[in-house]
Amino acid sequence: MTWTHAAAVEAAAARGFSGVVTVDVGEERVFELAAGLAHRAHAIPVTASTSFGLASVGKAFTALAVMRLVEDGALDRHASVGDLLNTDAPPIAPEVTVDHLLTHTGGFTDYLDESHWSPEDHVLTVPPHTLTTAGAFLPLLAGTTQARPPGTAFAYSNAGYVLLGVILERLTRSTHHQAVRDLVLDPAGLRETGFPRLDSLPAGAATGYLREDGDWVNTLHLPVLAAPDGGVFSTAADLHRFWRALLDGRIVARETVDAMTSLAWDVPDEGLAYGRGFWLDPRRGTVLLEGHDAGVSCRTTHDRATGTTVTVLSNTSEGAWPVVAATLGAPDG
Repeated sequence: MTWTHAAAVEAAAARGFSGVVTVDVGEERVFELAAGLAHRAHAIPVTASTSFGLASVGKAFTALAVMRLVEDGALDRHASVGDLLNTDAPPIAPEVTVDHLLTHTGGFTDYLDESHWSPEDHVLTVPPHTLTTAGAFLPLLAGTTQARPPGTAFAYSNAGYVLLGVILERLTRSTHHQAVRDLVLDPAGLRETGFPRLDSLPAGAATGYLREDGDWVNTLHLPVLAAPDGGVFSTAADLHRFWRALLDGRIVARETVDAMTSLAWDVPDEGLAYGRGFWLDPRRGTVLLEGHDAGVSCRTTHDRATGTTVTVLSNTSEGAWPVVAATLGAPDG
């Protein structure tokens, strides 16, 4: 994996970037840039240790918690989702399995149509403050329909990961947040990663803004607590710790890591491939996670061969993408 810190600095300055860019190699941080404001009204600057919302990066944590249960024998990856959820399952085919959810191949419609979505839209059909558990999302999935047979095509599905969160809650008899803490965050030593309420962010966490300018925040656009399909908060340092813990086998066994970070489906429209909870870049030989939502844009990429993590975090809806493009030569957007 190649990266260019001069290009990152130039892109950040040109676009008024608000966020953090870091490059970590093994135990050493070799590049760090922090710019913009974590809170505009109070003029609180972003620092390298600022915590950011990560949107869909959280899907990897959900997937890992599920795979921990699979390793422990509490869950069969090929079990029917309908059988697991019984009367609470949305109207999906009985052949849809846990593995279909992990690989975005369940074949059913999503509760969020991202083809017609803008970060400024208010997409939730229930009050945001009520969405405090995975189970609370089930009413949003009531209109789900089976669009194609499961296992026949890749279609990115937030609904699928919500269902994984509901399964976690049923099997662990806790919230999906607690299940992820117990099964993923604590074993990995991720003390700077968690699930703060958007209406009560702690000191050190960046408020999410819908635009590069103006003070419209994302509070009413997102669930008040992170969902299984996204919303966790973390820091650049913790994301590097996460990659190292994952590949060291401290979260799930290395055989499971291989299964999750090996190609399950090509996704040519993205120029990437997908495993189970993780995006893959076959051209560069890297594994990556990405998040995009109201007031959130981010990507963290890890090169296993060199132990290098490149992370770009922003507290605006589009701010990360020009810097990602300049830093890694990725498409701008």
